[in-house]
Amino acid sequence: MIAKTALELWFSEHKLPKYRVKQILHAVCQEGKSSYDQISTIPHELQEKLSREVPIFSVKPVIVMNSKDGCTTKALFELTDGKRIEAVLMRFQDGRSSVCVSSQVGCQLGCKFCATGTMKFGRNLKGEEIADQILFYAQLLQKENKKISNIVFMGMGEPFMNYDNVLESVRIMNDKDGLNIGARNITISSSGICEGIEKLANEPIQVN
Repeated sequence: MIAKTALELWFSEHKLPKYRVKQILHAVCQEGKSSYDQISTIPHELQEKLSREVPIFSVKPVIVMNSKDGCTTKALFELTDGKRIEAVLMRFQDGRSSVCVSSQVGCQLGCKFCATGTMKFGRNLKGEEIADQILFYAQLLQKENKKISNIVFMGMGEPFMNYDNVLESVRIMNDKDGLNIGARNITISSSGICEGIEKLANEPIQVN
């Protein structure tokens, strides 16, 4: 799901009422609607136009696998250019539901302890592509009457090598009109990119 500001800009450019933006975000993020034709408050003609020009998802689940105990759900996503990434949902006995999200296709760093380090670097993920991994699991959990408790940037890639897009995705997740995930429930993990760590420390957002 693109950022609210980008969606508002699209509506403004097409001279359409901006109140529709909140309708769409609520339907997608809070009601679990995965396509525009499921949003009954949106006229059919507008549903079709949005589907063509502003698709809800920028990632497509190719394989979704559950662990034997049902506590873990791993998804392989395909991007619009055919590249693939992974994200994982972890359900804990205390009721928490955490999502481990990817920020890059592959990684430049080649850390020996990390399986992604053996892959070639593909590209940085866009903010929308990162946030859509979260949206996928948010909608999955809605069917279980649950919500995402925590997000950790510990999937594929080094978040601070894709700083701007990672921060954009955090703002999308944190948006009260969207997924409304508290900043303090979001953890950005780094292998030690000092410039990124220092830059994040000065951001006006309280992520871990």
